[in-house]
Order: sequence, then C-alpha cells, then structure tokens
Amino acid sequence: MKKIGFLSFGHYQDVQGSFVPTARDALQQMVELAVAAEEVGVDGAFLRVHHFAPQFASPFPLLAAMAARTSRIELGTGIIDMRYENPLYMAEEAAVTDLISNGRLQLGVSRGSPEPALRGYERFGYVPAEGLSDADEARRKTAIFRAAIAGAGIADADPRMTGSAGQLAIDPQSPGLSGRIWWGSGTRATARWAGEQGMNLMSSTLLTEDTGVPFDQLQAEQIEVFRAAWATAGHAGSPRVSVSRSVFPLVTDEDRYYFGVRAQLEATDQVGNLGGVQARFGKSYIGEPDAIAAQLAADAAVQAADTVLLTIPNQLGVEYNATLLESIVRHVAPAAGWR
Repeated sequence: MKKIGFLSFGHYQDVQGSFVPTARDALQQMVELAVAAEEVGVDGAFLRVHHFAPQFASPFPLLAAMAARTSRIELGTGIIDMRYENPLYMAEEAAVTDLISNGRLQLGVSRGSPEPALRGYERFGYVPAEGLSDADEARRKTAIFRAAIAGAGIADADPRMTGSAGQLAIDPQSPGLSGRIWWGSGTRATARWAGEQGMNLMSSTLLTEDTGVPFDQLQAEQIEVFRAAWATAGHAGSPRVSVSRSVFPLVTDEDRYYFGVRAQLEATDQVGNLGGVQARFGKSYIGEPDAIAAQLAADAAVQAADTVLLTIPNQLGVEYNATLLESIVRHVAPAAGWR
C-alpha cells in the first residue's frame, strides 16, 4: 500500500487555454480540488511554495481553508523555502493549521529551488550572517522551527507578568506535528543530512546531481542513504519517504489531446544544467493505464517510497484534474501494486 497525493504549483495566468487566470482562481480551485481528491480516494493534497512568481506563495491560509473543507486527506507542502520564513511565526501558523486539520499536516521544508528573484529572501529582511550561505541559513531556521513546534522554551518569562522565571514555549502547540516535518532533498548528501536530523524525506522529479545512472536508480540510492543515516543516528520509529512523478494515463480523447504528443517527448530522463550544476530530471509516465502501471511498478524509487506525489497541470482546472486523479486511483494504482 502506498499513499497517493497530488502536488500543485498553483500556476495562474490569464492566457488562452488556462482555467486559472487569477490568483483568486488558483486558491479557490486548490480548495475545491482537495475536496474532490478526497472523494475519489486520494490520500494527500500538497502545494509548492514560490515567491515573486504567479504561483502559490503563502501556504498556511490556504492549507487552513483546505482543512476546513476536508476530513481525511493529508495536507502538506512540497516545499516551503525556509530562507523566506520567520521560524517562530511559522511555528505558530503551522500549529494553528494543524489543529484546524486535526493533525493532518505534513510539512515539507528546504532551502528552496532556483527562483526569479535574485536573493529575494533578502527583500523579506533575511540576510545570512557573515560566513553562512543561504543553505546554511535555511537549515538554521529549520532547527529553530522544529524546536519551537516540539515545545522547547523560546523566550525568557517576565516574572512580573507570569510570577515565575523560566522559558516560554510557542503557543499553541499541536501534538505530533514535530514528527510530520519533511526535508526536500535533491542530492544524496542532503538526504543523508535529513536522516541524521530525524526528518522525513521528500524527493522530487529533479535531482541536482547526475552519476549517469537512470533517474529512478539514483533516487533509490538517495533513499537508501537517507534510511541508513536515520538508523545510524538512532531515531525511533520509521521515517516516511515521498517521491514525485508526472503520471498521465490516456483514458479519454481529452487526455490524448493534452498529453498524447508529450508521451514521446518526455519518455526518457533529461540531463541539463540548473543553477550551475548538472541535474537529472525524471521522465513522465504517459500512456495507456496498464502500460504506465507496469513502468511505475518497475521504478526503483517508487518501489522504495511509501508516498507518491502526482504533479498535476493545475491550469487545466478542477474538473479535469479531479478526473485525472480518479483515473490514476482506479486504473493505474491497482495495476502498479499501490492498492
């Protein structure tokens, strides 16, 4: 059994063919799609956070709205760029959202990916200290955030107000949230670090390293490194691992119209330069349901993960994406051994 979630980047643009012309449309449709996904048996609704771009930016109001309209489905991020965050304010927002959802929040965090803005996080007021990189700063903030949601003392109490000394924790607290934090990893080294830290692992359709082996094998190696580091560090329990895949079963004429040509263009891994480093992109799975189910069943990283996040074309609207997800749940997942 694998959990099946969908991942939306929340693109919006007033162009021909888009069902999502405005930010308001993107936000409202994300809520509606979470409701529809829950109804067809999907296990998770995740959103990607970007800044200075026509995509989702501020996750917690949206996640809270999704929580208020659903009852079972996991709600999460993949991922929040910690360079832009105040970790203590984020801890309060995360706890409130998790309480509204009754403990269904699954938060993916990381350094973030290449973006339109040049050092955009500095415009938010966050400049790494001298000698620290932006990646160092993201990890530092993540440590503060995790300590805060775990109930650590953060601020000295004022005895004149509290009647006692000591330290105060962030309030409210949401029990269990600290065990539902994921680190978005694009390399084996960062996967090892995530395992050492005791976070879950979130890996995508892109790895910012390339050793010449197929993407799924490289990602499976990343997962193995992560789990070994978790075990060596002595963390209790078993960590969760998610991978992202682009999956488009061709069931209807509409499916073939949108994705039929892409079946040939995206049938293999792609290797390219991203931000000055060699990167490997995973292929898309496009075709008849039985055929792509067999391919997914042979995907080494998919087999190693417990959760698969399906990247969706959100600009095609709620109705199309709900039908797409239902096709995957009904036709692909059982044949791939996920159900």
